[in-house]
Amino acid sequence: MQVALTLLAPARNAEIGIAAIDCGADAVYIAGPAFGARAAAGNEVADIARLCRYAHLYGVKTHATVNTLLQDDELEDARRLMWDLYEAGVDVFIVQDLQLLTLDLPPVELHASTQTAIRTPERAQELAALGFSRLVLERQLSLEEIRAIRAAVPADCELEFFIHGALCVGYSGQCYLSQYLADRSANRGVCAQVCRSRYDLVDSAGRVLVRDQTLLSPKDIRFDQDFPALIEAGVTSFKIEGRLKNASYVKNVVRYYSQLFDDFIAAHSDKIGPQYRRASQGHLEGGFKPDPDRTFGRGWTNAFLHGRSGKMASEDAAKSLGAYIGEIKFVRGAVIEVSGETPLANGDGLSFAGDDGQVTGRRAEVVQGRRVTLRDTTGLAPGMRVYRNLDIRFERELENNRPHRVINVDLTWKSTRSSAGETTVIATAEDGTKASKTFVDDAPVAEKPEMALEGLRRQLSKRTEPFAFTLRAVEAEPVRFYPAAFLNGIRRDLAAELQAALERRPRPEVRHTPQPAAAALNRSTLELPTELLRSRYCIRWELGMCPKCPEKPRMTSQAKPGMAPSVKPLYLVNQKNRLPLQFDCAHCEMVVLAPQVP
Repeated sequence: MQVALTLLAPARNAEIGIAAIDCGADAVYIAGPAFGARAAAGNEVADIARLCRYAHLYGVKTHATVNTLLQDDELEDARRLMWDLYEAGVDVFIVQDLQLLTLDLPPVELHASTQTAIRTPERAQELAALGFSRLVLERQLSLEEIRAIRAAVPADCELEFFIHGALCVGYSGQCYLSQYLADRSANRGVCAQVCRSRYDLVDSAGRVLVRDQTLLSPKDIRFDQDFPALIEAGVTSFKIEGRLKNASYVKNVVRYYSQLFDDFIAAHSDKIGPQYRRASQGHLEGGFKPDPDRTFGRGWTNAFLHGRSGKMASEDAAKSLGAYIGEIKFVRGAVIEVSGETPLANGDGLSFAGDDGQVTGRRAEVVQGRRVTLRDTTGLAPGMRVYRNLDIRFERELENNRPHRVINVDLTWKSTRSSAGETTVIATAEDGTKASKTFVDDAPVAEKPEMALEGLRRQLSKRTEPFAFTLRAVEAEPVRFYPAAFLNGIRRDLAAELQAALERRPRPEVRHTPQPAAAALNRSTLELPTELLRSRYCIRWELGMCPKCPEKPRMTSQAKPGMAPSVKPLYLVNQKNRLPLQFDCAHCEMVVLAPQVP
């Protein structure tokens, strides 16, 4: 049995999608001009068509995000958009609003977005019964919960899990904090990311327990070490978060995980049990060496995959701090000296974090060894931690040293025996797609057959982007002599025909019957509920204040071991907003509530 593994990459636009494919993605996900859950990452249908053509060359699927909640008067617009995207070549739709299932939809795969709140076997069964071919799971799950969901749904219903990127503090699709505080609904694609803001933690007696911290901002998830365990649990599609991220981030992270995929597949090729393959074609050659620590990251966590363990809060900053490189040794005018051995360069972006939790950023103007000249050193002091969030040398490497994605193609050469017979050359790509060229062969008989055959192999077994041709078999009697230019022309013609055949390869047809009752299973709402956010992330646990847990993570600098509120409940305070916290210890969850109106 062969299991196809998919690395699904984000694409803010077609160019980033193409870069992700070049770096090893098996699928990309992108928004059309509307309803894509990221209002700042919309794309015209023509651009998506261009991406689809390029993707299909490598057997890469293009997933279109139609994953916002819809007003009743938007349903027809969404339906028409989905048909336009289908005509453009889209292979999959990622859906949140189950009202769409009541409509006549294009005959391609439907995937249930993580916004549909898939965190129990029962919910997974509901969605699988509606015809979704893949379920995108909640990010705050454990391996045991993933296994339970896998056991609960049919074998042909695939599971997808985020492997890298931002972690929403609230359960996906059921967070209303942005809508309440900023009148911007996360379920409508305009999340204001108020979870990354700074808050005070206050008890009802007015005592400030923690002041001015990013109390709701978790680190980013990174499951590179857990990749084999996730496969064992039943995940076959691995999603990288980041449709608002830039090309550098996408290229770096995709290449990193693509290499992990290839290493895993190679390591299991001779083992007893399931055999694995990539869901797309082609292999990478050359290019930069990836390193996730050298592009965007808030620090790393494995969330709740192995239960509640290490500290998750991104204490120092809700934005990318970058990689830690040392501390400030001294400040003299515009010059600082940084400890450590990490090489720095002119133009690097640096972040400086003090014990008060405040972070400031500067650009390195001139670097001389460990001494860095800045335009402004105000607020910087010895002992502050130094991070690099822009590695200028690495950025240039990502831009100028992209890998090449190559498709292996086998050639066979068949000639008839007559003096002016026919010769047919057949090219077969990795997935079995074929192209052929037949010509009247009146070339002269070779005086030195062995040299002629060597020339034939040499000229045909070359690269014509993106194909690497290899002449596997020759049937020729007699052997004829062909000029190099003629053979090069045959190879180019085969490449053009093969590319066209790959780009227009048929999509599997998946017919959908409208389901009038589907909308009743929506778990999200456009209305503001009392419960603004529910999460396994818990402020009390993070601060060492959990009454149930004897083992606590490292304390925030402003909290002390054993510290407890003098009066319950607790509140998050941000400017004029005072949000009550509720702790559902029976389920080990924290809830942020809307204030009750007197």
